[in-house]
Amino acid sequence: MRTSETDATADDPLDDFERRSITLDAATRTVYVAGRGPAVIVMAEMPGISPHVARFARWVRDAGFTVYMPSLFGKDGAWPHAEAGLAVMKRACVSAEFRAFAANASSPVTQWLRSLARLAHGECGGPGVGAIGMCFTGNFALSMMLESSVLAPVLCQPSLPLDAPGAIQIAPEEAAAIRERLEREDLTVLAYRFEGDRYCTAQRFAAYASALGSRFVPRVLPDSAANARPPAFFERVVGGPHSVVTAHLIDTAGEPTAAARDEILTFFAQRLQPG
Repeated sequence: MRTSETDATADDPLDDFERRSITLDAATRTVYVAGRGPAVIVMAEMPGISPHVARFARWVRDAGFTVYMPSLFGKDGAWPHAEAGLAVMKRACVSAEFRAFAANASSPVTQWLRSLARLAHGECGGPGVGAIGMCFTGNFALSMMLESSVLAPVLCQPSLPLDAPGAIQIAPEEAAAIRERLEREDLTVLAYRFEGDRYCTAQRFAAYASALGSRFVPRVLPDSAANARPPAFFERVVGGPHSVVTAHLIDTAGEPTAAARDEILTFFAQRLQPG
């Protein structure tokens, strides 16, 4: 995380990433790219590409992958202050691209993300592409499984739809198609949440398990494993343990959140770096 020693709330300049403007499906978005090796799509949580999200992307890059980090909302690199982050969240909640309150239907932005995965696979080669979504984008990694190049999906605290804690944001026929693919290709979906997370509940994980069967591999961390002093947005707006590999991660050996990060990197390696 590229913050100064004297200012722990500094923005991240993201200057070690290539800033690309990518047009797919008639829509242009900024995508931050770094690294070498098979591609992994890293999708930010609310309120955007924070220094903690960029830190995770660098861990992926340093593990031998090419990171593609699309800008989906918020100010890129900004430290997640409470008021500014809440404003970003409110705008996203009413955006037609995300359908924050819609169950049984995928967010339209996932079509663009599937096209990004296809592009990344063509540029980087290898067996396929990894994808990790967090919070608002948590379920997007699952919807991206409709693109054949995506082989390693990770769902971190998937939080949509916001008004239905026991629902998942994907059309039933799409979920059925993904389950069939998981079975046919012997693939799995990794998922993480904190036990007391009020946005990603036990009911939501149960819904995923019902839709995907044994191909859904859940990991539930105790609330006590979370960083007790996250940025203001997570402390005041989110209001509890939530972000497993970013704001609530404790980067110390033996910590459950650090172990979760390492498991995710190993999962990507097993699927995307065979041998």
